[in-house]
Amino acid sequence: MSSHDFLHIHARTELSEDYAVAGFVFRLTTNHGALLECFRGTFPTTKNAGHVDFFFRFWIDDGDASRPPWPQPYVRGLVHRVYAGFDAKSSVFADLRARTMMGRFSPAMAEDAVHWKTIIFPVLMSIVSGSAGMVELHASCAAIDHRGIILLGPSRSGKSTLAMALLQSGLRLLSDDRIFCLLQNRDLAAFGLPRPLKLRCEAAKWFENLGSENPSVGPNGERVVYWDANRGDSFGRPTTCRPHALLFLEQQQDTAFRMIRLPAREARFRIEADLLAETPEAAADQGAVLDHLTSLPCWRLRYGGSPQSIAQRILEHAFDSRASAKSEALWSGAKT
Repeated sequence: MSSHDFLHIHARTELSEDYAVAGFVFRLTTNHGALLECFRGTFPTTKNAGHVDFFFRFWIDDGDASRPPWPQPYVRGLVHRVYAGFDAKSSVFADLRARTMMGRFSPAMAEDAVHWKTIIFPVLMSIVSGSAGMVELHASCAAIDHRGIILLGPSRSGKSTLAMALLQSGLRLLSDDRIFCLLQNRDLAAFGLPRPLKLRCEAAKWFENLGSENPSVGPNGERVVYWDANRGDSFGRPTTCRPHALLFLEQQQDTAFRMIRLPAREARFRIEADLLAETPEAAADQGAVLDHLTSLPCWRLRYGGSPQSIAQRILEHAFDSRASAKSEALWSGAKT
């Protein structure tokens, strides 16, 4: 075998399984059973798939002795070709036009299910989502009765903290940090990955039920607490919902709650600023998704104080049409 064949494209990968992902079928072929188990723990399997949308071929190199801690991943792209590196020898190469992805991983990384769920799967979904016409949002989403509230904002804007507070109010977590929006039968849907909710330690102080959780070191070196919002739930978390409202978060130092209606064109501009360049065909599909997204109620939320109080006010105004109709700008001091 040629030493230049880094991905070992001719190596045998006899294990194969299909997975249903947001209305698409992903097929994985590999030589490592633990990787199949990791995929099963994130995506539901599907049998007798007549059509496969994406092909993944991940070869595990038994001669690679790499061990954690794992470095930060990096992604580079040119037109329809994308490369993602996960350590010195573990990487993937994607051809988005052909909808194929080939990869090579060490056994230790292949068996690190937490790393796949928190790091690798989100990266892989970010790579393929645009070519499937999905719109990726840097957002958290909580749902009730399959209606989702999408919380958008930059890092440290409080997305995960408010998502946790919404869970305490009876909602369920769709996804933390990023979600993928698409059209299914001409209806807008949001899809999330089942990953733990991540809170910085200073934010976790608002939640007594996190007191027994041991802090970890997050990807950027911060001390964080990971919370599996649906552990012990035999039904699992909902992986899709229908978006109901978009809230663009602007956290304040003072105790406040102010919702300001955001015009559709500004909401679209904010979302498009974070999207990666795609082929014309994929961009057209994303445009249709953006039309549906920005037709929803979109708000700027300037807030500060107790996340539980803010969550209650969000629910009042997001799901009570009478409250939302009172004013284009809603203001009050939030109770702490």
